[in-house]
Amino acid sequence: MTKPKALLWFRNDLRLGDNPALYAACESGFDLLCVYIHDVEDKAIRPRGAASLWRLDKALRALKTDLARLGGELHLVRGSAEALLPELAEASGAAKIVWNRRYGSGEIAQDKRLKAKLREAGREVESFNGALLMEPWEIAPKSGGAFKVFSPFWRAFQTRFSPHTPLPAPKQARFGAWPAKGPARLSIDQLGLLPTRPDWAATFKQDVGGEAAAVHELSNFLDERLEDYAIMRDRLDQSGTSHLSAALHFGEISPRQVYVAAAGRKGADKFLSELGWREFSKHLLFANPDLATRDFNARFKTFPWGHDENALKSWQSGRTGYPVVDAGMRQLWRTGTMHNRARMITASFLTKHLLIDWREGEEWFWDTLVDADLANNAASWQWVAGCGADAAPYFRIFNPVLQGEKFDPEGAYVRRYCPELKGMPNKYIHKPWTAPASVLAEANLRLGVDYPKPMVEHDFARRRALEAFASLTA
Repeated sequence: MTKPKALLWFRNDLRLGDNPALYAACESGFDLLCVYIHDVEDKAIRPRGAASLWRLDKALRALKTDLARLGGELHLVRGSAEALLPELAEASGAAKIVWNRRYGSGEIAQDKRLKAKLREAGREVESFNGALLMEPWEIAPKSGGAFKVFSPFWRAFQTRFSPHTPLPAPKQARFGAWPAKGPARLSIDQLGLLPTRPDWAATFKQDVGGEAAAVHELSNFLDERLEDYAIMRDRLDQSGTSHLSAALHFGEISPRQVYVAAAGRKGADKFLSELGWREFSKHLLFANPDLATRDFNARFKTFPWGHDENALKSWQSGRTGYPVVDAGMRQLWRTGTMHNRARMITASFLTKHLLIDWREGEEWFWDTLVDADLANNAASWQWVAGCGADAAPYFRIFNPVLQGEKFDPEGAYVRRYCPELKGMPNKYIHKPWTAPASVLAEANLRLGVDYPKPMVEHDFARRRALEAFASLTA
């Protein structure tokens, strides 16, 4: 007789340590069956962008290796999770099905339907919090509803959160065999997550992905960069951030592991508050399922966003004529990542200099960021645009020249991603159009040929944006 199994459904929790669903499966005493379902059929769940799929490939390969060390296997299938998970549960005789929760509305709805279907078949089903420090329903303002401003959210969080030691990774586990009548399995290659013709990810950092790499990155950050994080995190020309956003998104490390490891260390307060912003964004998404498509501030429904395809393409390709903006956009295209300060600068330029709808930028980031996260991406774009929760005031319009001079004072970031400007002296690196002809000639730079002139003048764009935003308060 086939032994009963605990079916573990991996999703955005691709790790062994501090994985409550995995821990529960091991504690059940049943043989484990680990599956990842590449669901491309549920239209209510937003499909991953291309760069995110590339990064998912790395995460799955690392998890598959980690499970193999325990004597197990990560089984991969493609199709509808709502059809495949019950089919697998039936074929394997699974007595228990476990997973860690997700917080998009389509994901929540899918989980609810699956729980009902599996329980109706007499199976035990449990879901766990493997992605957040606190569940959205565990923290709320006294007036009810959900927090709309970060500061009171963070104060409430700090009074209520009790960090416990992260769950250990299993040192051993019993695994069951894939059932003969189970769904057809695929290799990671057969999932087709990587680009081929052309291979636009050839310039991406290849040695990324996996739990061990995430733990190593955290350790390096805590030892080398945490103490100066509050000062250095905005410097474009320095490596002052944690580099953990993709690992957190794919669940290669848990926020609890990060929080517990950092708490109490010198310089940790600012870093933990940034972890809090991640938490806040997830809570916003839970309370506002259409966060990626609808203005959080309803007054923006009448905002006069424009649509200029040529301007949008210039922004996407890093050809705006503002070096710090262009460097950020080219970093994104070349690496699949972008420094957070550059994300704010480029988003501000699109929405406030060009008056292009924030949703256009959100879509581009969704497709091109390896760490594209539904909650973080949508909440951050709305924040910059001025229409989100706790949003930057509408009159806060980044001056890209000043931003470059402040956060890339020697121009190293610009020169790395805009090599045509490498000969420009520091004085003009962030505003080459102001350089005398002799300086341009010495730098072998022809404005309008080698590098574009600014597509819009800053003072004009600022006045135009302020007029547009002021119309909302009339």
